[in-house]
Amino acid sequence: MKKLILFAFFAFPFLALAQTKEELIKQVKANPKNVESLKTIQRVGGYYPEYKELRALYDGLDKSVRKSKDGQAFNYYLKRLENSSVGKKAPGITQLTPEGEPFSLTDLRGKYVLIDFWAAWCPDCRKENPNLVKTYAEFKDKNFEILGVSFDRKLEDWVKAIKDDKLTWKHISDLQSWQNAAGTLYGVRSIPQNILVDPEGIIVARNLHGEDLNVKLRELLK
Repeated sequence: MKKLILFAFFAFPFLALAQTKEELIKQVKANPKNVESLKTIQRVGGYYPEYKELRALYDGLDKSVRKSKDGQAFNYYLKRLENSSVGKKAPGITQLTPEGEPFSLTDLRGKYVLIDFWAAWCPDCRKENPNLVKTYAEFKDKNFEILGVSFDRKLEDWVKAIKDDKLTWKHISDLQSWQNAAGTLYGVRSIPQNILVDPEGIIVARNLHGEDLNVKLRELLK
């Protein structure tokens, strides 16, 4: 799968990206009393964070780090990540459409729903959109929908991107960029990112893109 740009709350040196996951884990374990280890744990998760792995590394940090302001914020993130993991009931979302009307995830109950977190300003999101358009064309008549959740701040940019990329599914946002309430609720710290929910509202997959997503949908919607 193509390399995706990681947008994270914690900044880190570009050159550090060259480190392997194993090296990052070793670095965390070697520096349990350093608050900078929180940033390293974030990098361990990368674009596909695994709750149990990150929780184990976090719990191995010194109490002083876990009780710090940054430590408590990271713990909050981990809880949100756990609550939106595969097998969990999808947390509720209600935000406004571009027309200013409230729309909820529960309005699509009874269908498979891909919650797609994206933004007009995100290059990799825009590159991914043509794939989503093809996926939607194939499955929209087979009990499948997409709910786009935008991390935009400007309404006009959001609306233009929807039109330009021909995204004909439902879209919502609170126009709060990285502070988007739904993104926080689902532990989203990088985009594009998505959550696949079944007709009963249970999360069945996270971060499937391109043909990986199509294969999963064919399996579920056969």
